[in-house]
Amino acid sequence: MIPVLTPEEMKAVDAAAAEPVEVLVERAGAAVARRALAMLGGAYGRRVTVVAGKGNNGADGRAAAAGLRRRGVRVDLLDTAADAREVPACDLVIDAAFGTGFHGDYRAPDPLGAPVLAVDIPSGVDGLTGEAGDDAVWADATVTFAALKPGLLLADGPERAGMVELVDIGLDVSRARAHVVQGGDVALWIPTRPRDAHKWQRAVWVVAGSPGMTGAASLCARAALRGGAGYVRLGSPGVDAADLPATEATGLSLPAEGWADAVLADLGRFGALVVGPGLGRSATTVAGVRRLVAEAPVPVLVDGDGLFALGGLDDAAALLRARDRPTVLTPHDGEFARLTGTAPPADRLGAVRAAAAGTCATVLLKGSTTVVAEPGGRALLSLAGDRRLATAGTGDVLSGVIGALLAQGLDGLRAAAAGAYAHGVAARLGPPLGLVAGDLLDLLPRALSELNDETRPGGGPGYEVS
Repeated sequence: MIPVLTPEEMKAVDAAAAEPVEVLVERAGAAVARRALAMLGGAYGRRVTVVAGKGNNGADGRAAAAGLRRRGVRVDLLDTAADAREVPACDLVIDAAFGTGFHGDYRAPDPLGAPVLAVDIPSGVDGLTGEAGDDAVWADATVTFAALKPGLLLADGPERAGMVELVDIGLDVSRARAHVVQGGDVALWIPTRPRDAHKWQRAVWVVAGSPGMTGAASLCARAALRGGAGYVRLGSPGVDAADLPATEATGLSLPAEGWADAVLADLGRFGALVVGPGLGRSATTVAGVRRLVAEAPVPVLVDGDGLFALGGLDDAAALLRARDRPTVLTPHDGEFARLTGTAPPADRLGAVRAAAAGTCATVLLKGSTTVVAEPGGRALLSLAGDRRLATAGTGDVLSGVIGALLAQGLDGLRAAAAGAYAHGVAARLGPPLGLVAGDLLDLLPRALSELNDETRPGGGPGYEVS
C-alpha cells in the first residue's frame, strides 16, 4: 500500500526527521532533477525555468536547479515575489512556488506551452482537499516525497498533478494511518479457496428489492456471486420468489411484514448479509432493517434504502455500537449528507474518518477517489474507478462484491477497499462509452483474477513509486 499523509501529518514527520533539513532538500532536489532530465530527454541544449518560492518547496526547486546546471542544462530562476505573468521561453518549467501548506489562490505564470514538473504538489492546489483556483498550476508530472498527499488524490488534484512519482527521501512514514490500495494488496487479502471448499463457507444473504423494484436486488446478488460468494440467497420483502429475476442466486419469498424474523431465523448459516438496495422506505421496511442490522450475527453491509433506515448519525450510532461483527456503510454524497447531517466537505478523508467514528462502523464514501475509514481512524483509498461508474446500478454491484469479501473473512475496512478496487478495475476493463452496471458482472472475475498485474487498466492509475 502507498502511504498517504495530510499536510499536518507530513509536517510532524519532517520535524521528527533524523537528518538535517539541508540533507532532505538535496535528496528532494536530486529526485526532481532526475525526473526533469527524463522529461527533457537529456541535458544538451536544454533550457529550464524554475519558479521558486521562499519555503522548503522553493529550496527543493533551487536544489534541482543546481543539479541540472551541473549536468549542463541552462536554468533560469524565477522568484515568485516577481509575480511574473509568464516564464522565459524554455523546454521545461519546474514549479516549486508553494508546497502542501499553501492556502488561497495562486496565479501561476504562463508556461508558454512548455511542459510543467511540479515539486511535491502543483502550486495552488490545496494539499488536504485537492481544491484549486482557476489559475493554479497544471502539471504534466509531479514529484512528491515520502507519502502521497490527499490533495493529489481528491477534487482537482489528480488532473492538476499529472503523472505522480513518489520518492523516498529517508523520512519515516511507517505510522501513516491512510494508504492507497493497490492490486497486489488486494490479492494478498483475499484467501485462497481450500481444496475441500463448499458453498456455505462463503454464503451471502442479500435482502434487497421490493414489488416492482427488483433490478437493484438482482445486480447485487449476481455481483456477490461474481465476487467469490459460494452461495447467495436473495429475498425481497413482499415479492414472490417466482417474480425475482432468474439468476444463480436462490430466491426466497419473504413476507411483506415481519420479514426480519424470517431472515434472522436462518442467518447464522451465512458469512455475510447485504441489506438495502431497492428495498423501499416504508415505516415497516425501516423497522425491519433496523431490527435485522441490530441483531444480525454476521458481518453486515448496509446500502441504499438500508442507509435511509439507519437515520442520522445519533440514531445510527445507537443501533450499531452494540454490534460485535463488522458493519460497512456505503453512502454516496447524498446518503452521506443524510447520515451525518451535512454534505461531504472538501476534506473528504477527514469527513469519512469522522463519520466512521460517529457511526461505529466502516464507512465507504463513493467518488472518483473512493475513501474508506474505520472507527479507529485507519483509512484506505481506491483510485481504480473512473467516470464509467457514473451510471445507475453500479453501486448495487459494489455492495454485492463487498458482501462476498466479508463472507470470505475480510474485515470491514479491507473488504470495502478491496471491493472498491476490484469494482473500479472491472469498469476500466470495459468500454469507455456505454458501460452499464450489468457489464461489470462479466468483468469482475477477470479483474479479481489479475490483481497482481499493475500494468493493466486501473492497476496503478497515474502513480509511480521509486
